[in-house]
Amino acid sequence: MKLSEVISIVDGALITANADLDMDISSACGADLMSDVLTHARSGAVLLTGLTNPQVVRTAEMAEIVAIVFVRGKRPPLETILLAEEKGIPLVTTKSTMFKACGCLFQAGMNSCDV
Repeated sequence: MKLSEVISIVDGALITANADLDMDISSACGADLMSDVLTHARSGAVLLTGLTNPQVVRTAEMAEIVAIVFVRGKRPPLETILLAEEKGIPLVTTKSTMFKACGCLFQAGMNSCDV
């Protein structure tokens, strides 16, 4: 699935500049515990989370996550946005809850990191 499709499915808005909307997303992981992300996420996944601090971007980089969606309408601080742009990790925000956003992606055919 393309990043542009993920954004559309979760009714999201791109926060970072210069994102490759044609990048492939292989699976999705919904988590607020970064230790869970490190142990369960797959390379090439999108992370859905309610955490907005820079550590989310650092964890995503370590786990080879290619994009992050912030749920519940959260917007990250400038520090997080700048770090994500530096690392080339697109950031998206959606008003949906994590449950709904994950469910919409699953219903659209997105694979879970658990499968």
